[in-house]
Amino acid sequence: MRQIQRLALNTLLLTAASFLMQGVGVVFQVYLTSRIGPEGIGLWQLTLSVYTLAVTVAISGVRFAATRLVAEELGLGCHRGARTAMVRCLGYAGIFGCGAALLLWMTAPALAAQWIGDPRCALGLRVLALGLPCLSLGAAFGGYFTAVQRVLRAASAQALEQLVRIAVTVALLGSAVSGDLEYACAAVAAGSMAGEVCSLGALWFLYLVDVRRYNRPGAPPRRMTRRLLSTALPVAFSAYARTLLSTIQHLLIPWGLRKSGASSHGALASYGIIHGMVFPLVFFPAALLTALAELLVPELTRCQVAGRRDRVDHMVSRVFYLGLLFSFGTAGLVWGFSGELGRIVYNSPQASGYLRTLAPLIPVMYMDMLTDGMLKGLGQQMASMRYNIVDSLCSVILVFLLLPRFAIGGYLFTVWFTEVLNFALSVGKLLRVSGLRISLWGSILRPAGCIASAVLLCPVLTRWVNLSVSLSGGILALRMALALVLYLLLLVLTGGLTREDASWFRGILPGERKSRPAPAHRGERPF
Repeated sequence: MRQIQRLALNTLLLTAASFLMQGVGVVFQVYLTSRIGPEGIGLWQLTLSVYTLAVTVAISGVRFAATRLVAEELGLGCHRGARTAMVRCLGYAGIFGCGAALLLWMTAPALAAQWIGDPRCALGLRVLALGLPCLSLGAAFGGYFTAVQRVLRAASAQALEQLVRIAVTVALLGSAVSGDLEYACAAVAAGSMAGEVCSLGALWFLYLVDVRRYNRPGAPPRRMTRRLLSTALPVAFSAYARTLLSTIQHLLIPWGLRKSGASSHGALASYGIIHGMVFPLVFFPAALLTALAELLVPELTRCQVAGRRDRVDHMVSRVFYLGLLFSFGTAGLVWGFSGELGRIVYNSPQASGYLRTLAPLIPVMYMDMLTDGMLKGLGQQMASMRYNIVDSLCSVILVFLLLPRFAIGGYLFTVWFTEVLNFALSVGKLLRVSGLRISLWGSILRPAGCIASAVLLCPVLTRWVNLSVSLSGGILALRMALALVLYLLLLVLTGGLTREDASWFRGILPGERKSRPAPAHRGERPF
């Protein structure tokens, strides 16, 4: 139970930090939208689509490798092995980070002109290339802090990175000429690069302080370099394939929109609204599940190495069920208040429409992230990568075929189809490798019905609110909070949340001393 308490505490800490940083990020995105416009956001997103490929090469699976190797060594009580694993991972990260930076710097003009189709992106790509070595080394340190469950330290470095990035970007954009999108993209890139440098300095210092705890002598670890390569390289090659396909997909979106009859300005603006405005808002609440998915990797790895299959099955079942409740609740809130969210956050009716279209997909997207984390913790990372590659390949094909004919509707269909496909493959694998069980009523119909009822009841209970103030942020927050309370109440009344769930939740809180042995899985009440 102490391990579960630590997992819960770390999840809460990482979630709070993620919510704070993503909240700041959304505010910053609103600032960028007002400063450079939807077309500038679209151009920056295209720059990022190519930069993401360079990031994938720079990281090359080192974060996951650091997490898994350090967790394995500590699970076996080998402190020396954990330190050796980090030395190998840092060397690996340095080689790939510097190689990716050099490659991006040299090819930036050609990538901007031939891949993106807009030479204005070249300067931004070269500025971003300077931060790739720092990003790669930082990924290795991030994997270490995840493995040793010191997530607050890593989160503090990420917060520093966010603050530096925003400060540098705002300062540089303040001197930009209105309409100069090339300089604007370079300014945002400079902010990102400066943030990576400062984050690496903080992570390196925190690592040197923390690693002194692991000084217990022991037998030298065996075949560490071979284990590193066998863990990182398969993940890296799979990530290369997926990211390349994803980059092609993103570059095809403005092309397809132009083929459908939209102007270059309109195509970039539509692309920027979806990827630069709607998706950040959709994934903002996912900070909880993102943190949990990351922390589950070392926890499940330790249980698997120790041969505790009952513990693995129980953890997977509990986390999956609670993740479903959270995902359906979020989807209902986004769907029910999409109009107000789009107008208040971005002052964009188009953003509101896209939010309403994508809201029912939120449970699929959120649970796919959580399922991927559990598969990686169970050593099934290659299966997860295969499914992601299939997802990306289907996306490229559908974008190429549908966008010239159906414009943005074709892209929205592509998002729906590929997300459902990926999740179906991933959850099918999880069902085969764990004791997870899913019921149609408990997993889907009950939470969906509860959140739908809560959202529909909310306007009835808030009729006293004056229409003239109904679009203020405070009133919107109160309405969403009321809908959330109604959702939880309906779950309790319908048996979706029971005393058993409350007892288990109290048991994982750090201050709880007494706890009962956990059952092997949710056998008493299949969900």
